[in-house]
Amino acid sequence: MGKKELKEMSFLDHLEELRWLLVRSTIAVLIMAFATYFISDYLFDTIIFGPTRPSFYTYRLFCDLSHQLNFGESICIEELPFIIQNTEMEGQVNMFVWMCILAGFILAFPYILWQIWQFISPALYEKEKKNARAFIFVSSLLFFMGVLFGYFIVIPMSVNFVATFTVSEMVKNQFTLDSYMGMVKTSIIASGLFFELPIIIYFLTRLGLVTPTFLREYRRYAVVLVLIIAAIVTPPDVVSQTIVAIPMLIIFEISVIISAIVYKNLQRKNGKLS
Repeated sequence: MGKKELKEMSFLDHLEELRWLLVRSTIAVLIMAFATYFISDYLFDTIIFGPTRPSFYTYRLFCDLSHQLNFGESICIEELPFIIQNTEMEGQVNMFVWMCILAGFILAFPYILWQIWQFISPALYEKEKKNARAFIFVSSLLFFMGVLFGYFIVIPMSVNFVATFTVSEMVKNQFTLDSYMGMVKTSIIASGLFFELPIIIYFLTRLGLVTPTFLREYRRYAVVLVLIIAAIVTPPDVVSQTIVAIPMLIIFEISVIISAIVYKNLQRKNGKLS
């Protein structure tokens, strides 16, 4: 293996590169997770448990919106009648570690994207390789927008819905720490990754796995799916469901436009070759 000037790597070489990608990404996540340890009080008391308080920013914003739309106090949150309790011996320790890792993953996400770009760049054209900064910036921006959407929209609405929904006044809501943290993790990561849809569609279109025609044909199903998700995570009122659904539909439409542009460019290149 003295000559490393081969343009094409073997399958084992690709696996080795992938292994180091995972190693470097994991180290970055752990470093950022360790850094969050020093602000753990703020991370848990203010950020993670913020949506459990009626004074949370989103609840106050919705209340102001309710007044402006002449809905009165219909979507104002005066109280959230539930408590969060730990029922396992090591529950709080485990949650502390995993939420720090989650925060570390979010903070290290741009670096992870850079590692992914380094892995896939050999398969790209020279002109495309120069777009590394744009790829990192746009992908990171979309991910952080998704995280904020999950935190400020999805989580508060989910908390409000499950806290106020009851089958009987005899039943009091006492949520476990694990269930609440699970909802927080799922909402944030799922929203962040969903906002990466335009980037995913870009690469899938380049690989020929997705076409704009396919996306347009299944648009109606995507709309129905988005409305179902919005109905699940929000209280049963049109305003809340609309607030959740509109950004998700915009992301999907942006993905369709990106797919159309990429597909047209590929068709133009193929036309020149033929």
